[in-house]
Amino acid sequence: MSKQKRTSKVKVRIDAKSASVAAPSWLRFSDQQLLDMKISDLKVGLADNPHLIQMRDQLYGELASRNLIIKPHVWLSDEWFVPDGIPGIAIPFYMASKRLMRLERKQMLEVEGGSKPWCMRILRHEAGHAIDIAFRLHRRKRYREVFGNYSAPYPEYYRPKPRSKNYVQHLEPWYAQSHPAEDFAETFAVWLQSKSKRQLQARYKGWKALEKIAYVDDLMSSIAGKKAPVKSRAKVDPVNKLKHTLREHYEERHARYDINYPTSFDQDLRKLFTQPAKTRRNKTAAAFMERNRQKFCRDVAQWTGEYQYNINQVIRVMIDRCRAMDLRVPAENRELERDTLLMLTVHTMNYLYRGNHRVAL
Repeated sequence: MSKQKRTSKVKVRIDAKSASVAAPSWLRFSDQQLLDMKISDLKVGLADNPHLIQMRDQLYGELASRNLIIKPHVWLSDEWFVPDGIPGIAIPFYMASKRLMRLERKQMLEVEGGSKPWCMRILRHEAGHAIDIAFRLHRRKRYREVFGNYSAPYPEYYRPKPRSKNYVQHLEPWYAQSHPAEDFAETFAVWLQSKSKRQLQARYKGWKALEKIAYVDDLMSSIAGKKAPVKSRAKVDPVNKLKHTLREHYEERHARYDINYPTSFDQDLRKLFTQPAKTRRNKTAAAFMERNRQKFCRDVAQWTGEYQYNINQVIRVMIDRCRAMDLRVPAENRELERDTLLMLTVHTMNYLYRGNHRVAL
C-alpha cells in the first residue's frame, strides 16, 4: 500500500502518554453528529489504543529477530499507506477507538485491520514498503528482474489472475498482482511471517512465487545488521492536519469504491425468483436480499478476497433490479440462500475477471 508523489516536512513524534484522562465527548455522539466532525477535532493518537502500540512493538520484534535494523515510525492518518520516499507507516484514525471502528463498519461494512491477525498482516506488508524505501531496494537490477519496475504508475484497476502461481497470497488473494511494489511488499510479508523456510517451501511448492521468496530471503540477508541510508521521520497527512469532516471522508471513500455494476444479471435473478401474478402475496426478492445482505457480503468476501463494500454495491444493484422487476421469493426453494450466494459469487468473479478490480489499498 505505497502512496506515491506525496511529501511532507512535518516531523513525526510518537507520544506514548495518554492525550487526555477524560473520555472525549464525541464518544456519546450519534453517527450523524460524529460524521459532521472534522477528523482533526477527534484528537486521537496511537496511545488511545494500547493494542496498536503492542502490535507496532511486535512488528519491531519480528524485524529484529531477522537482524533487520529498522523501526518504521508510525502515525495516524486517513488510511493505511507508506508515503513515497518515507520509510514510515500511516495507520487509519479509526484504529484508535472502538467507537470509530463501529462507524467504519457501518460505513464500509468492514474494518480493515480491525482484528489483531489482520492488523499484523497489514503492518508486515507496510513494513515491506518501508524497508524497500529505506534501503532503496527497488533500484537494484535483480529486484527489477524479479518484481518489475517499481516506478510504473499505479493502475486504478487491475486484472487479477486467480489461478496464477507467480505471486504469494497474503492480504487479498491477488493483491500482489496489482503492482511491482505490492508484489515485493506481499512477498516480504509472507517471508517475515513464516516460521521457517520449510514452511514456505511446503506452502508454495510448485509455485514460481517461491523463487521470489528465495530472492527476498537473500536480499534481507544482504542488509541484515546494516543501517538504512534513508532515515526520514517525516509523516504525511497526520490526523491533526486532516480538516475535512468524517462525512466528507466517507463520501470520498464511497465514490472510490463505487463499481457501477451493469444490470446484465437480470436473467439470473429471474431464474432464482418468480414474477407471476399469483405470487404477489409472497415476500419480495428485494426484502430477501436486504435481509441477507451482510451474510452474503461476508461469505463472498471470504471466498473471493473482494472488499465487502464492493460486493455490497453489487447486491445494492441486484436489490434495485428485483424491485424494478417486482420479483418475489418462490414458495418451493429450500436452497434459495445457497443459490443466491452462488449467483452473487459468480457475478463477483466475473467482475474481477473483466479487469475492473479496483486498487484500494
